[in-house]
Amino acid sequence: MMSYEKLDVYQCTIKFLSLAIEITNEMPRGQAPLADQLKRAAMSIPLSIAEGDGKRTRADCGRFFDIARGSAMECAAAIDVCRILSLVDEQKQQTTKLLLHRIVAMLTKLARPH
Repeated sequence: MMSYEKLDVYQCTIKFLSLAIEITNEMPRGQAPLADQLKRAAMSIPLSIAEGDGKRTRADCGRFFDIARGSAMECAAAIDVCRILSLVDEQKQQTTKLLLHRIVAMLTKLARPH
């Protein structure tokens, strides 16, 4: 097991990625740009965490955690857009936003310099 796989934040991002893919797979035709944006941002979160965890200096590590945090914030906005467009129901919006809130909180702490 890689060290990043042990992180709670990484596990949460994998769970969110699964939900995001489920949402994008259910989107109707004509929503490909939004689906692509959400999918790319959702994939960026765990990938940035893994890359950051592999860095040798705290500053480099924190920079990648900060990038992951930005991607999580982007996902939260994309979920809001999906809700406005009636592409997700209120329950799925709440579920994903709660998970993203938790992810952002953890990444905020991890990105801080020590």
